[in-house]
Amino acid sequence: MRLRPLRPAARPPNPLSMRLIIGNKAYSSWSLRGWLACRQSGFVFEEVVVPMYDADWDRRRQGDEFAPSSGKVPILWDGEAVVWDSLAIVDYLSDKLAAQGLGRDRFWPADDAPRAMARSMAAEMHSSFAALRREHSMNIRQLFPVRRPSDAVLADLTRIMELWAQARARWGGGGDFLFGDFGAADIMFAPVCTRIVTYSLPVARFAAPYVEAVLAHPFMQDWIAGAQEEEWVIEQYEPPVPSRG
Repeated sequence: MRLRPLRPAARPPNPLSMRLIIGNKAYSSWSLRGWLACRQSGFVFEEVVVPMYDADWDRRRQGDEFAPSSGKVPILWDGEAVVWDSLAIVDYLSDKLAAQGLGRDRFWPADDAPRAMARSMAAEMHSSFAALRREHSMNIRQLFPVRRPSDAVLADLTRIMELWAQARARWGGGGDFLFGDFGAADIMFAPVCTRIVTYSLPVARFAAPYVEAVLAHPFMQDWIAGAQEEEWVIEQYEPPVPSRG
């Protein structure tokens, strides 16, 4: 299983336009979530990729466009409205769809019980799993040598497998994703799927098809293709060069 693009996906036409500022596609997991949310919404948006940690990073973060988020990405501008934080972007776009009579079910299950679970899972992903984030940062362009994860990372993975198993068993029977159709919960866990491949992390047998389905989704394929084309390299997220001796 490799993070390689399979095919391009057409962007749905829509007269509305927004501006999403994101970090490097190879490394920025939160940018991935915000970008997937914009694609899932169906609204047209301008994508602005800002290379993180380059020589102009600190100066760029002090600009007016970044002021509301104190320099964090992603940040979504929609006219005078500004939204940062990936889960907030999901909810903003979901509300925007509902206001236009299009419904929130593009992001959240329509029924109360699965929607409650999906929201709880998205929130837990948003606030938890610090060891996995810290020890296995997202790097879509790499496949690292297989190593045993730390006990803390294994505990995080165990909890993630529990969540995925519950969602798939109770509500996922009608499709390939956690709640059947691709939605907000899958968006929040998408960077975990890339980490599983990048670091060959151990997962339950049932989870492998789900990971494959997320990575094969047309939106993910577009993101992966963009990451492969980036020229920027952030050394802190890259493997050390083996010494010669």
